[in-house]
Amino acid sequence: MRALLEAPGLGGVSDAVRLAVVVLASRTPSETGVVVIRTNELARWLGLSASYVASAVLPLLRRSGVVCVETAEGDYGQDDGLKCKVMPLWDASGSIGHPLALAKKEFAVLQRLVEAVMAPGWKHRDNRVTPAGLIGTRTGRGSATDRLALLLLVMEARENGRVRQCGGAVDTKRGRAAATLARLMGCTAAAAEGILGRLEERELVCRVRVRTGSGLRHRTRLVVPAVAAAHGHTGVDSGREGRADALVPVFSDPDGAARGSEPADSDTEPQVNGSPVTDDADVAEPGDTAALHTDHPHLVTRVSPLALSGGFSGEAGGGCGDLPDRACVREDGGPLRGEKPKESPVDERVGQRTAGAGAGGRPKAAGWETAQQQRRVGLPADLRLRVALGPVAWLWERLSGWQQDQVEAATKAELTQLVGLGVAPEGAPRLLADRLTDRLEETGGEALVTGPYGWLIRRGLPQRPACSHRKCDDGIRLDTGEDCENCGNVIHLRRARRVRIGADIDRELPGLADRERRRVLEERLREQAAIDAEDLAWRQEQARAERARRDAARAAAAEQAERERQAAAAADAVRQALACEDCGRDQAAGLCEPCDHRRQTETLIGEAGLLAAAGSADLTDPGSIAAVAAEARTAIGDSIAAAWQEFLQITDVAALEADPEAARDVYAFAALQTAQQAVREYQDNALAMLGRIEEAEAEARRAYRAEQGRPWFQHNPTGADAVAAATKAADAARERVARYLLATRLEQLREQAHARTERPASWMDRLPGLAARPLYGDDSGAVIA
Repeated sequence: MRALLEAPGLGGVSDAVRLAVVVLASRTPSETGVVVIRTNELARWLGLSASYVASAVLPLLRRSGVVCVETAEGDYGQDDGLKCKVMPLWDASGSIGHPLALAKKEFAVLQRLVEAVMAPGWKHRDNRVTPAGLIGTRTGRGSATDRLALLLLVMEARENGRVRQCGGAVDTKRGRAAATLARLMGCTAAAAEGILGRLEERELVCRVRVRTGSGLRHRTRLVVPAVAAAHGHTGVDSGREGRADALVPVFSDPDGAARGSEPADSDTEPQVNGSPVTDDADVAEPGDTAALHTDHPHLVTRVSPLALSGGFSGEAGGGCGDLPDRACVREDGGPLRGEKPKESPVDERVGQRTAGAGAGGRPKAAGWETAQQQRRVGLPADLRLRVALGPVAWLWERLSGWQQDQVEAATKAELTQLVGLGVAPEGAPRLLADRLTDRLEETGGEALVTGPYGWLIRRGLPQRPACSHRKCDDGIRLDTGEDCENCGNVIHLRRARRVRIGADIDRELPGLADRERRRVLEERLREQAAIDAEDLAWRQEQARAERARRDAARAAAAEQAERERQAAAAADAVRQALACEDCGRDQAAGLCEPCDHRRQTETLIGEAGLLAAAGSADLTDPGSIAAVAAEARTAIGDSIAAAWQEFLQITDVAALEADPEAARDVYAFAALQTAQQAVREYQDNALAMLGRIEEAEAEARRAYRAEQGRPWFQHNPTGADAVAAATKAADAARERVARYLLATRLEQLREQAHARTERPASWMDRLPGLAARPLYGDDSGAVIA
């Protein structure tokens, strides 16, 4: 059977295809080597539907090359009749010593075995009924797997029904029975555990526990009851492990203790399961190296069997050691007649242990119940965490509440790190999930993770750069998802170094044997690796020092910025406490808002006068400039007065009279708004007036002609498009000249105003003011000649 299932072409195929090969081999006639069967009949043997066999099993059989299939189409074009030839059996026929060169009686035995295990059952024409096999009624999903597993177990079982289990180290959580079936089926231990569970539900196999001489359960055996029954072994053999019986002392029966014949008072769960136990241990299993207890030689002669009343540790005997029965109670400190008996220290310890134990029957540390209550079965509610931890959902369920909190925090930190490395925030969870999937594949699946918390924190979640690049993770760039170029460079450098060292060896030590040359090469490579490691450690130390220096500089800069901010805040507080320079209002920061508005208004009125003078006055005549500026000031003052009167008409005058400060603020703001609007109007008027002078008109004409002379307007310079484009160009040129002239005239006017301000006043202008000053002193009324 093993030679058939290990035939080339069956690697990686489904269990349904492998079982189909076994079924076809069992029904192959020894004379012809060709089996004729219908598709629906083959499906009944596999426990599957005919459509599934026709669409999923037969194509794989053809592609595998193990079975040569010729089909006859049915009424609807489906594969109905099958003529199959199992090629390993066909090729082995006539070969002496080949395991698949079966004789006629061996074909018959194989057919009867397969029928006994998985025959679907028939009703003959003479009303005889052939019952289904052991697992013949198992149909649907996974039925082919269960049938193949049971067949392999039956063939591996001995006469007593026991299946010889595999040796070596196995997964203790799955057990040796699951590991044995996994090796037979070529699947994982987790899948084998599920198969055994389904077979046990149908009572086709059973796992029994060996009982040792001390009464404890020990090794597990895998038994196929049908095989044992076929060889005349009824039920499961019972026996005791072959060890010398230890001398058991006599103990008393303390009150209140639970005996073997009495139910325990506590409602704690037992610490062992209810699986069947066998006492037979005459055949040692592979992997068992030591019994649970050591055999001790008897140092005394057994006089009589001393029976235990309850059979538990700490039980006291009816006697009192070496004291007579009549005096034992009194002399051992026991209660006298009429006294109330005290509880023994054993009872006290048992009571404390029972009180401290939880529902599982074992003591629990403080806070254990709280941690278990905080444990979450499902993944976190955060969608990013659910996507990232999706591949390890089963490991998440095995964590405690505290461990889940730690894993959640570590996952958030990894997502933040990925975003900091240039990964898009929406793609970071998917990238972390791919990392966990790859790490699980390296481990061999979730079933092989014995410590979920440690695996997630130290192996699954952390980034593993294969080179010095900070965005490298197992040779993959986190930001691009492509192979890390730096890793390729490292590999190239290492290969080049190996070649260079090999060339040096050939030059320095010619004629070395291959083994000696390899030894010298490896030694020099190790020396170079040690030098590189030392250099890496030095560079890492330098990087740490540089990082510390940058952190210190950053901290110093932050402290300096904080000091400057505090100094600026203190200076601003001092400035805010200053009184207004114009009106003397307190806490005005040197200038209150109304006074600031008045200053801005005065500046704008002066700017409006300059704009009016630049547009219409003669710049060589100071009197003309002054007249135009005075006219503009008067006009703006009239506009401010008119705006204030309009405001008084729409507001409550009494409220303004009640609050003079508010009225002053409103008036200053209204004056500022009026002045700003006036400046814009004077600027537009100045540009319009300057655009009509000869320089602007000449520039406009030149721009008009230049636009008409464009290559695309040469053939029709007077067309609508050409005239429109030329007119637009002329207007732009006129406005450009007007703005230039306005800027030039304003600059000239400002220079003239600045010169007048710096020129000292004449004595003719200063003497009247000096003469008006009062004279101080005794002779204030006298005139000094």
